[in-house]
Amino acid sequence: MHVDEKDGRDILVCTVKKTVLHYDIRCLKDLHQMLKAHGDWMLLGSKDEKVATKPDTVEHWGRDESNPIGGWYGLKKGFKGRFGMYIPPLMEHLGLAEVEHNKRNNRMKAL
Repeated sequence: MHVDEKDGRDILVCTVKKTVLHYDIRCLKDLHQMLKAHGDWMLLGSKDEKVATKPDTVEHWGRDESNPIGGWYGLKKGFKGRFGMYIPPLMEHLGLAEVEHNKRNNRMKAL
């Protein structure tokens, strides 16, 4: 992951093999604030863009109209999903969150 600029604004660029995903850089601050307010563990719930999400998961929040940007943090059509897969490990690396690393049903919480 790295920060780049697109259309005059900073974005997060996530490269996974040949796939490149873009996320609004605000997602780090906004997700951290939401998790702080939530106060407990939250399921990641990672899903592709076209798959419905389970409420009360990080993935659902990352595309829900009730989040601070009013919708998707994913910016690249066809690759807007997987927010709950790629953003939590970055937040863990940055010291903003604790993330579980089980085979399934992983959760995160703010530090």
